[in-house]
Amino acid sequence: MTEQQSSNGLEPQPQRDMTRRRVVVAGGAAVAAAGLGAAVATTASAGETSASTSSATPSASASSASSPSGEVCYRLTSETTEGPYYIDADKIRKDITEGKEGIPLTLRLKVIDSDSCKPVAKAAVDIWHCDALGLYSGYESSSSGGGTPPTGTPPTGTPPTDAPTGAPTGAPPGGGHQEPTDDKRYLRGTQLTDRHGFVEFTTVFPGWYRGRCVHIHTKVHIGGKLTDDGYEGGHTCHTGQLFFAEEAVLDSAKVAPYNTSTTERTTLDEDGIYPGNGAQGGLLKLRYRKGKIEKGVVGSLTLGGDPEATHDGTDL
Repeated sequence: MTEQQSSNGLEPQPQRDMTRRRVVVAGGAAVAAAGLGAAVATTASAGETSASTSSATPSASASSASSPSGEVCYRLTSETTEGPYYIDADKIRKDITEGKEGIPLTLRLKVIDSDSCKPVAKAAVDIWHCDALGLYSGYESSSSGGGTPPTGTPPTGTPPTDAPTGAPTGAPPGGGHQEPTDDKRYLRGTQLTDRHGFVEFTTVFPGWYRGRCVHIHTKVHIGGKLTDDGYEGGHTCHTGQLFFAEEAVLDSAKVAPYNTSTTERTTLDEDGIYPGNGAQGGLLKLRYRKGKIEKGVVGSLTLGGDPEATHDGTDL
C-alpha cells in the first residue's frame, strides 16, 4: 500500500470523537470578506484565471447546519491519512521556502468551528509538502521525488499523465509514519490562526512524485500552547490534504524547475486520496495571471472542524 486510502471512502489524551468535520465552501465572497486583497478577491477578468471550478452545492449525502448569520457549514468525509513524512510542529513561521526554487505560492487558510461557523483563534495549522521535484525535507533519501534534474536538454511538453503501476519508490507500506532521515526542514511550517481564524504561508507550488497528484498536507491542532520548542499540548482536530486543479498543474509543468522533472505524474482524477468533491474535499481556490503562473499563485480555502473531535490521520 501507499499513501492512498480505500476508495470507499498537544497532551492530555483527548476523548475520541468520530464525527466528521464540516466546512464552508470558500467562494469569492468568503475570500473578499477575509480582506485578502484585490488580486485574490477579483474575478477572472483582465487575464486572471481561476483554477478551481468546484460547486458550492453539497452532495446529496451531506447534511448542513446554519449559523446565526446564515452561513452554512457542510459535513465532509475528507479526513485523510497523515502520510509517511510528517514531522511534529517545530517551525513556527510564515515563510517556509528556505530558498527552494519554484513558483511563489501564497497559501491562505481559515479555520472555523463546524457547528457554529465561528472562526477558531489560536489554532496551530501545520502544512508540509514536497519541493518542485517531488522531494520532502527530512526524507530526501527515501521520498519518491524526481531526484536530481537530468543533464542535457530538458524534456519538452508536459510530463506523462498515465497512472503509474506499482507502489511509489521509497514509500513505506501502508503510508505509515517514517522517521526522518535528515535534518532539513524546508517547505514545513506552523502558524497560529488570528482572531478571525486566518493563517497565511509563503511557500512554493508543489511538484509531483510517483503515485500521487500535486497536494499539500495539513493538520489543525487546538488546545495547546506555544513553547520554546514549538506548539505543544492539545489535540489534532483535522488531518487533511489540499489539492490543485489540473489546469494549474499543467501550467506549472511548463516552467522551470518543474519542466525538468521526468517523474510520472498522477492526475487529480487518478489520485487515490482526493475525494472528488471540490472545495469540500480540499480543492484549493487558486488565482494567478493567465500565462504568467511563474509570477505567483494565491491559494485559499476555509477548513471547518469539530474542536472536540480528534482526527490525527489514524481514525480512517
